Amino acid sequence: MLALAVVLVALQQPAPPASALPPQVGDTSPFRRLALPAPNLIREGSGRPGPRYWQQRADYTIRAALDTATHTIAGTATIRYANNSPDTLGYLWLQLDQNIYRADSRGAAVNPTDARFSGRGFEGGYTIAYVRAVRGGRSGGQAGKTPLATTLNGTMMRVNLDRPLGPGQVASLELGYSFEVPEHGSDRMGRERYPGGWLYEVAQWYPRVAVYDDVRGWNTEQYLGQGEFYLEYGDFDVAITVPRSFVVAATGTLANPLEVLTATQRARLVQAAKSDTTVPIIAKTEVGQPFTRPAGASPTLTWRFTARNVRDVAWAAAATFIWDASGYGGALIQSFYPPEANADWARSTEYARHSIKHYSEKWFRYPYANAINVAGPVGGMEYPMIVFCSSRSGQRGLFGVTTHELGHQWFPMIVGSNERLYAWMDEGFNSFTNIYSGLAFYHDTIPTGRGAGAQWAKFAATGLDEPPILAADRVAPRLLGQVEYNKPATGLYLLRHHILDDTTRFDAAFREYIRRWAYKHPTPAVLPHRRRGSGGGLGAHANGHERHHGLRIPLEPRRAPDARGPAPHLRQRHDREQAPPGRDLVFGQQCDLRPQGDGRIGEGGDRSGPELSGRATGEQRVDQTVTALHVGTSPEQRRYLLG
Repeated sequence: MLALAVVLVALQQPAPPASALPPQVGDTSPFRRLALPAPNLIREGSGRPGPRYWQQRADYTIRAALDTATHTIAGTATIRYANNSPDTLGYLWLQLDQNIYRADSRGAAVNPTDARFSGRGFEGGYTIAYVRAVRGGRSGGQAGKTPLATTLNGTMMRVNLDRPLGPGQVASLELGYSFEVPEHGSDRMGRERYPGGWLYEVAQWYPRVAVYDDVRGWNTEQYLGQGEFYLEYGDFDVAITVPRSFVVAATGTLANPLEVLTATQRARLVQAAKSDTTVPIIAKTEVGQPFTRPAGASPTLTWRFTARNVRDVAWAAAATFIWDASGYGGALIQSFYPPEANADWARSTEYARHSIKHYSEKWFRYPYANAINVAGPVGGMEYPMIVFCSSRSGQRGLFGVTTHELGHQWFPMIVGSNERLYAWMDEGFNSFTNIYSGLAFYHDTIPTGRGAGAQWAKFAATGLDEPPILAADRVAPRLLGQVEYNKPATGLYLLRHHILDDTTRFDAAFREYIRRWAYKHPTPAVLPHRRRGSGGGLGAHANGHERHHGLRIPLEPRRAPDARGPAPHLRQRHDREQAPPGRDLVFGQQCDLRPQGDGRIGEGGDRSGPELSGRATGEQRVDQTVTALHVGTSPEQRRYLLG
């Protein structure tokens, strides 16, 4: 019994403390694998759209007129919205981008008056006459029209539907609207008076449906000027009424050439479509002559354009356009420019044809009927089938902005990413493809602009770098070019040539990404899978470009990033003279971030603000790269960047 008691007492004693386990330490390497959203039947783990992938569709019928006396566009738009989602919608969100020019807009609050993405003091915005639901009327009967309640929130307008829109159903809306065209429309649209009269470059010119997707629902980020666009695909039927003396260039195919072109012009276009050299449609000596316009008594002409499966429409109009064209692969390559444009614009069609041909043969066949380059006040901006480039650009600058803007036909016009949240997915990818277009045209052997390792290393050494995953409006304006254009382009160039050391594998994966996501809405989460498709397990190499100094950043926010308030550089609303906080710190070596030249270079050369000068060659380039990389970078990062 005594022994039993001793045993029982012993069993009741606390167990001796176990040896302490080592503390658990997470992987903090900037090159660790990304935590990706769980795959599902909508977006597969392979990076493909899944069998249940869906996206909405918006078709537009637009009738608009330009009043050149008041610079006003007035029109009506009928929107046919198809709900392909599994959700029932009680309202739609429309984008009213022109409202950025209201005096009380958020864009006016965050942009200094003289900023590139401001209106330069212009006050305007949309006047919405009505918004109505349209039902019936397909069998010849009178269509029923029901006024709809709306709620305006800056550059977004919510339209409450008169009845719920269920999965698979379609709603038709009719809107009446007008606005004055600003002279400087955030360097994305506008007008300028040349000696021969006003030239208009028109975009963000009709209320556009916001995207409703499977990742975030309604995408309702405000238009602040720096962040670009995210749009649904659809078909467009557009009629634009302008003075009879005007010539119009627009997204789409001209549907009524007999009414708006002369027989000579129509014959020249047929010739140009079969030519690999430039053919004049309206020669410089013919500009402004009465015989360049069809005979008639009416003071106006209406130009009709149709476009299928595009995400937007833009147009330009002037009475003094030089117009020339050539052809490639069934597409009509065209240039429109005033006589006062830089003389190098005579080569614009040559540059444009090279660009469309190069990107088609290297990455993905150009699918549209037209590719148009217009010279005017906008420095560089892209829209489906048409781009705006500065009339002042010349030499390599004109080639650069042309090939960059036309490169956007692939990103984001074909691959329809969210530019406002993920600018690097179009600007960075496009800048990467521009490298090879330039090398091919000028027969260079190494990149001298974006993609050059020395240039990026010099900037990275300053300590001013920001993560590309930031929404475009949250990147300091002077850093946008480096962060969203050059950094991704350089990373892809290094990946293709040095990390993989196998351009064939990279190119196959890149082409497959374009093919899979053509006319769809990819997110950053699909990219590690795309890289894995090259057979190299590239996730670890890719991760560094989606993180910033080891900080894990979610790839697919369910709401606007940092929605509690604007980024520090956007909070400067009154004291415009003070430098943005934290932007004047330079570590290691100095880096000139001042604008170069006259500041009028377009997107291809300087879309986002100043670039760094000082492009080294040969041994000097390598020495600068190594020196810069040893300032403020870890050995692991240096090994990565140097390959």
